[in-house]
Amino acid sequence: MVRSAIKLFLLLLSLGYMMLWFMMPTKLYFEHWLPKIRAKTKSIYFGQQGSTMLICTFPILFIATLGCIYLHLGKKHGDHNVEGVPTSKLKQPVMVKGPLGIVSWMELSFLTMFVVLLAWSTTSYLNGMFTHIDQMASRSGLLVWEAKLEMSGLTLGLVGNICLAFLFFPVTRGSSVLRLFGLSSEASIKYHIWVGHIAMTIFTAHGLCYFVFWAKTEQLSQVLKWGKIEVSNMAGEIGFVCGLGMWATSLPQIRRKMFELFYYTHHLYILFIVFFVFHVGFSYACIVLPGFYLFLIDRCLRFLQSQQRVSLVAARILPCQTVELNFCKSPEVNHSPTSIIFVNVPAISKLQWHPFTITSNSNMDTDKLSIVVKSEGRWSSDLYQKLSSPLPMDGFQVSIEGPYGPPASTHLLRHDTLVLLSGGSGITPFISIIRELLFKASSGSSTRIPHVLLICAFKKSIDLAMLELILPVSGTTVDISCLQLQIEAYVTREKGADENNHKTLQTVCFKPIAIDAPVSAILGPNSWLCLGLIISSSFLMFLLLIAILSRYHNSNMVYASSATAGFNMLFMCIAIAMTANATFLWNKKQNRKRLRQIRNMDTPPVWFNNGDRELESLPYQSLLQATNVHYGERPDLKKILFERKESSVGVIASGPREMRQEVAAICSSGLADNLQFKSISFTW
Repeated sequence: MVRSAIKLFLLLLSLGYMMLWFMMPTKLYFEHWLPKIRAKTKSIYFGQQGSTMLICTFPILFIATLGCIYLHLGKKHGDHNVEGVPTSKLKQPVMVKGPLGIVSWMELSFLTMFVVLLAWSTTSYLNGMFTHIDQMASRSGLLVWEAKLEMSGLTLGLVGNICLAFLFFPVTRGSSVLRLFGLSSEASIKYHIWVGHIAMTIFTAHGLCYFVFWAKTEQLSQVLKWGKIEVSNMAGEIGFVCGLGMWATSLPQIRRKMFELFYYTHHLYILFIVFFVFHVGFSYACIVLPGFYLFLIDRCLRFLQSQQRVSLVAARILPCQTVELNFCKSPEVNHSPTSIIFVNVPAISKLQWHPFTITSNSNMDTDKLSIVVKSEGRWSSDLYQKLSSPLPMDGFQVSIEGPYGPPASTHLLRHDTLVLLSGGSGITPFISIIRELLFKASSGSSTRIPHVLLICAFKKSIDLAMLELILPVSGTTVDISCLQLQIEAYVTREKGADENNHKTLQTVCFKPIAIDAPVSAILGPNSWLCLGLIISSSFLMFLLLIAILSRYHNSNMVYASSATAGFNMLFMCIAIAMTANATFLWNKKQNRKRLRQIRNMDTPPVWFNNGDRELESLPYQSLLQATNVHYGERPDLKKILFERKESSVGVIASGPREMRQEVAAICSSGLADNLQFKSISFTW
């Protein structure tokens, strides 16, 4: 009942917050609601920014905090559906090819509502500003069209701020807000891309309007204006240049070919936000503060986690230029299938972080976490060369962030058949899915386990070695025959098997290093509760620091707008850093005993003591019997999907964009109404 009450309250609060965005551009809000709110909330401690924080910042942070409590209660009671699973009809793809990629009905609905909000705000602002434009133009000595141009530029700036308010939510990886909507950060990246393109388009038009206006009215000196109280034009221009740099390098043509340029340039977001606050003042910036505030908390926690070296126990080297990394992890770390972690190897690059799908199963492998890396770029090739080198290595430095993943895996059991379609290294998400189903099938659960059809395409026969990763490592007892698994492997560039490719897996074990730690949850087993504590306590500390500055500074001293903004941003960072570090250190103290036990290990865990896999073992032979290999052809996806006779078929596609688009086109064609499609992509 408590969770139901919280859920209802969160729903009402979210609807009220969305309604507020539709009311902001209206005269009713500016001329009646806002003056009354400011009159009642006026304080010597917070000033005018107090009302803005109350209206725009507090509701979202309260939703995020209350959402953490809701998620914690669901986790405590073992409710795996606490985050909710979207209905299948709304998840059906409606758009397949185009600049937006694969778009479902639900995503299209929310995108339409967002565009309607922007259009409504634009027309409302313009309608209010143009009402007395003639009188305003005559008082300012301007032509009517010049006054309209200035007001149009202002309107575009106000509308662009709406985009900024939503820009950081999708990239907050550990966000409770995303979980409340049943979303994961990796699946929400495209929303960040959409909103970012819209925002920069609007801000570009905003800047052009003012440059033309200043040029026509002979006020080009305004370009260098940095007002003490009013809007700082120069700060806005610096922020805009930073935004243009990020925008240009994020275009697909540049991002895919020069990812490092895109990655490093995107760190200009720090300067972009700082100069945006200097440009509009901190009071108005509170409108876009909530999303960025939650992002800063998440970024601080990720930084703390990334400073820990994790214990890399062993690596399995495959002949197809692929390596499986196996880390020691705390049993408390639970991750759902298709979760990812971000990996950093200082020996290759101290700055680069790369995401990889977790292939191990938290139920079957309670003390191990595995990922698979295929050599497809410079970073992954260097990693493979180092691990496959004949030179002995006592240890290998690795840091990670995560894991991050979808809310739950219960949707896998809703179908009679699961059709898993992969291309190349896209098979890695399916390893964790198959292991999850294999665990449920072998545990004697009464839950009905769906039949699994894995369709995988590889360029060369040597890549078939990746199928061996479906089986857990030696030492794990499992009967793969208890799962109805059928594997159809396609080798597209070879007409037959290559006899020279019969090479077995090689295992490289590493001696644990004293400073290494197992992969553990950054905030411990009660992570949601700790996150809610950080959000609430940091915001209270932030308000306290603002109040002290406003109340006890010299009464004869008037802070400039940019100075006030600078102090407030500094206070925000201090509050977040102090609360996040305190919570992290407390959790680290709780885990100290377990870490001490792991540091005393002198030998690798038992799962690697038996060496490489026995080719005559029963699980391996069962895997061979379930596998059919087709040479010199591509899978006929339409035939494979349409020949399914089950009442409910779930389709999951992972791999190249062209393949996912083809599957999406089939599932959205209207000819396969029984198919329930879900696109999972971990490409970066």
